[in-house]
Amino acid sequence: MKKRPLPLSKVYALLEPGPVLLLSTAHKGRANVMTLSWQTMMEFEPPLVGCVVSNRDFSFRALKLTRQCVLNIPTADLAAQVVGCGNTSGETVDKFARFGLTPVPASLVDAPLVDECYANLECRVVDTRLVNRYGFFVLEVVAAWVDPACKEPATLHHRGRGVFAIAERTIKLPSKMK
Repeated sequence: MKKRPLPLSKVYALLEPGPVLLLSTAHKGRANVMTLSWQTMMEFEPPLVGCVVSNRDFSFRALKLTRQCVLNIPTADLAAQVVGCGNTSGETVDKFARFGLTPVPASLVDAPLVDECYANLECRVVDTRLVNRYGFFVLEVVAAWVDPACKEPATLHHRGRGVFAIAERTIKLPSKMK
């Protein structure tokens, strides 16, 4: 065996949960957007997504109180804005204005869509049992939008400590799933 031990602090890079998202919320007339990289699909229909939002994040309170948000999926061309949103608190900064992002009204929730993202998932919180302990929210996607011009989205995938992978090449293999 030619493998070597891996520090446990680096396990995250092996299991990254999917594309980096911009989670948008709105509370008391104020929209905010944060970078989110801890989410997982939980169910297909209705689509359920679990995500971790730290209680130290400004968006945590808005998500907990309003029980709604939008999961916006950016592509690699928004990497600077994604990192900027992740390194800035919405408590003192309007991140939409600071990073040149455009809030667009959603159809079923009060939180805005981020227009520059290639896909947007309007969500409602359906389970908060793990919020106090882990910051884990279960969201139901109630409306979904995608830019049909974006055929092979180059999504960002957080590998930890400022390192990202870009996914854009896909392969199709035989599957029994429909």
